[in-house]
Parts: sequence; structure tokens; C-alpha cells
Amino acid sequence: MNFRKNRAEELELNLTPLIDVVFLLLIFFMVSTTFQKESEITVQLPKASKEPPVNVPVDKLEVIINATGKFFVNDQEVLKSDANSLQAALYKISGGKRDLPLTIRADAKTPHQAFVMAMDAAAQLGMLRISVATSFSK
Repeated sequence: MNFRKNRAEELELNLTPLIDVVFLLLIFFMVSTTFQKESEITVQLPKASKEPPVNVPVDKLEVIINATGKFFVNDQEVLKSDANSLQAALYKISGGKRDLPLTIRADAKTPHQAFVMAMDAAAQLGMLRISVATSFSK
């Protein structure tokens, strides 16, 4: 007869699989994280002169659409707010040049149709460099 008490085996927690999982998660998060580098551009704005320019050749076009859907091409109001009038104004000011940069600025409350009409008029003239101006707040 054996009257000795059986010693209970010491239970120990094996941490090796846990460490492996932590390292795999660390590698996963390092690979899947995107780092976004925001850049800043320093811009020196030109100074305005008091005299109006005399026959300065146009080097860019700007279409501005106000909240009511009226068009302005390089600060000159287009008489009618339809595609043909806008297209004629763009053609007249650009002199038929298709490679001039065109910027479309629209009010936040501009009807969507007016914006699409401006894009369509520029596309029908074959404008190659079209951009849309936006503003953002920090």
C-alpha cells in the first residue's frame, strides 16, 4: 500500500503560441497601415496693378457658376444660361485653343444641371485640361 499523496502536476501556461499570435498581429497591422504624408505648397500671390491690362492674351479659362445657375467666363457674364451661349463664350475667349487650362468654380448651392452643362460645353469644344475648384476647411 502506497500511502504517499500523489503530487499534483504543476500547471503552467505556455506563452509561446500567444507570443506568436501577437507578433503576427503586429506584422499584419504594420503592413496594412497606410501612412499619409500631407504636403504644403507655398504660393506667392501676384500683386495687382491699378491700370487695367490692354489685350493680354488669355492663358487660362475660368467658368464661375453662382447659386442661381448664372455663368461667368473669366469674370464676364454669359447673357443666357444655356449650353450654346456658354460654349460660344468659351470659344470666343479661348480663341479656339483646346489646350488652355479650364477651371470650373461652382457655388455650393449651384444646381447640378448647371455644373453638368458647363462640363458638357467644355467637352464638346474638346477642352483637354479641365479642373474643378473646391475649398476645404481644416
